[in-house]
Amino acid sequence: MQDQPSAQTPPELFTWEFATDPYPAYAWLREHAPVHRTRLPSGVEAWLVTRYADARQALADQRLSKNPAHHAEPAHAKGKTGIPGERKAELMTHLLNIDPPDHTRLRRLVSKAFTPRRVAEFTPRVQQLTDQLIDGFAAKGEADLIHEFAFPLPIYAICEMLGVPREDQDDFRDWAGMMIRHGGGPRGGVARSVKQMRSYLVDLIHRKRDDLGDDLISGLIRASDHGEHLTENEAAAMAFILLFAGFETTVNLIGNGLHSLFMNPRERDRLQASLAAGETDLLATGVEELLRYDGPVELATWRFATEPLTLGGQSVGTGDPVLVVLAAADRDPARFAEPDTLDLARSDNQHLGYGHGIHYCLGAPLARLEGQTALATLLTRLPDLRLAVEPAELRWRGGLIMRGLRTLPVTFTPEGA
Repeated sequence: MQDQPSAQTPPELFTWEFATDPYPAYAWLREHAPVHRTRLPSGVEAWLVTRYADARQALADQRLSKNPAHHAEPAHAKGKTGIPGERKAELMTHLLNIDPPDHTRLRRLVSKAFTPRRVAEFTPRVQQLTDQLIDGFAAKGEADLIHEFAFPLPIYAICEMLGVPREDQDDFRDWAGMMIRHGGGPRGGVARSVKQMRSYLVDLIHRKRDDLGDDLISGLIRASDHGEHLTENEAAAMAFILLFAGFETTVNLIGNGLHSLFMNPRERDRLQASLAAGETDLLATGVEELLRYDGPVELATWRFATEPLTLGGQSVGTGDPVLVVLAAADRDPARFAEPDTLDLARSDNQHLGYGHGIHYCLGAPLARLEGQTALATLLTRLPDLRLAVEPAELRWRGGLIMRGLRTLPVTFTPEGA
């Protein structure tokens, strides 16, 4: 854990120590520099927004565009403000990079796939996938819950929703694995994986035209064929971002959530007792609290000012990048009582873990289902689950937007022992 910076000394951001526990630094920024201009590791300068009220305002402010074309810096810098490789792979026209009216049109097309009814219909399959993955290690007495569980579960789930054939899903798992490693893989590996994924998706769209099903990609093709004017690039980019945004957030929700429960054994015992009694209320509020307390998305994706504006008392210039720090806003004592305390029964919990406004996470219902199913099944089937290493030995992935563990090694009594 980092030392709390003094009132005069701004905290050092984006170090490995910061990645392990960014919350003291965010507390300093909330108090002393709530809208703070800083140079990011990429060299791009951006404003960090850390208070809840300012964050909520910024997330809904239409003067803050999602389109990187509004970035004031030279074109070469624009490649530093999104998903690595998406520009070269012609995958820019997705929901995280566009504004109304295109955003409204594309979001409407895919929103049908994530209605409560559709997600409810998918519940048995998520449970089946969860049990199959646990079956793979339950008899061993040890596992890495990131690589053997939290990572593959949302990959296979979103692949099935998209309509990726079973025989191709392991390829997606490999590409996604390279993307989630960020700086930990071979140079250029992320961009190559993005390019391979795009080629595959374009080919899959062509193949599905002759055999439409009830999946999401088939739905995009039908919409395009019925006059919605969805270009091939838009369809591929949409499938790509649903996969990308739909897996890493859930990997981190499960991994960070388990870590938080390990670090707060009273709350973990409380949840296990509730599950053993056949209750679901604490599981539902508990997942929301885990999203608030140490959520999967540390900073909201990029926004760019389309005109001069004032945010948190600071003058933001046209073209300036703005990054809303969800992790800081969700621990703002002006909004949440005892924000640094994990309380799984917290009821007043309008956290920003899935954003706010028109860019509110489309897949939130599916992520909640996966998070609830994963945690409940693990804690029920492997009740004495425990960390296999000291907490200080755990390493967090580097990266600007997401917050997640590299590994989560655990031990437990093998099933059937």
